[in-house]
Amino acid sequence: MKKIAFAAITASIMGFSASAQANKVDVCVFDLLGRSGESFKMMQDWALAAKGWGADVNLVALTDEAVADNNFKAGKCDAVAMTSMRARPYNKFAGSIDSLGGVTSNEIAQRAITFVLDARNAAKMTTNLGNNKYEIAGIAPLGSAYIFVRDKSINSIEKAAGKKFAVLGYDDAQKIMVQRVGAQAVLSDISNFAAKFNNGQVDMVGAPAYAYKPLELSKGLGTNGAMFNFPVLHVTADLVIRPEKFPAGFGQKSRDWHVKQLPKAFAMIKRLEAEIPAKYRMDLSAEDKLKYQKLLRDGRMDLTKRGIYDASMMSVLKKARCSVDKANFECALPGE
Repeated sequence: MKKIAFAAITASIMGFSASAQANKVDVCVFDLLGRSGESFKMMQDWALAAKGWGADVNLVALTDEAVADNNFKAGKCDAVAMTSMRARPYNKFAGSIDSLGGVTSNEIAQRAITFVLDARNAAKMTTNLGNNKYEIAGIAPLGSAYIFVRDKSINSIEKAAGKKFAVLGYDDAQKIMVQRVGAQAVLSDISNFAAKFNNGQVDMVGAPAYAYKPLELSKGLGTNGAMFNFPVLHVTADLVIRPEKFPAGFGQKSRDWHVKQLPKAFAMIKRLEAEIPAKYRMDLSAEDKLKYQKLLRDGRMDLTKRGIYDASMMSVLKKARCSVDKANFECALPGE
């Protein structure tokens, strides 16, 4: 009897010890709305799930993406959740999902993200930069980015010539593409691009529906503004971890979890897009849509040659686009 009691006590102690030894990690989370934002709420669900994978997660909400990135670089955080545009230097493959014109619908986004996070691509999720090892432990969709203009008379790319367009200063792709259409690139950051639009410092911005309410883009649109009802790219967020700080196998378990959340994430995106008033939506003609698709394709291929986008990801995205829309003009063309 004593042996049984001793065994039970030992097992109990061992069980407590195992739970106590769960890896304690700090994860910086960028969200425009801080702890009340949708991205942070999703990360709270993730942190709860992560306990089952052996990680004790402390989430740190940050409304400044540059601070989140710098804290991660400085070792103040063991992981960081931020936009793929900012995270691209850590992993160009995953960071190229948000390439210009690369993902043109939610269905294509879901197919692409599901494929990328599959276990068959696990090797591509890990990178070594200098003496540091990084791993993409998740990708979350934030929605299609649309072009917002303060003056609806700017109803074509040609009329954007000479206009001021806010671009994220750390994303060379945006700068090059804006210059390509003859507009003036005004270097900005996520923390101030909307303010520049709202107070008239710039004429145009690109943003997903996710940003419409919290950044009060309606102020910049006023009574004469508009939104091109044409997706320029699909904004995603990457969860970048230092794998040595997490339990073995954590990355793939986290990626599998993110895939399961996609239906919920896209439902949220659809809801947010529906909340943008119809009065602002500017529909393009079929002719203009095709023209812009070709423009984005040419620009995307040029940016890939320059090394800004990952060539293998461009191939993944083209397959996703053509699996959804087999009649797309590009499906019969070589390249990508």
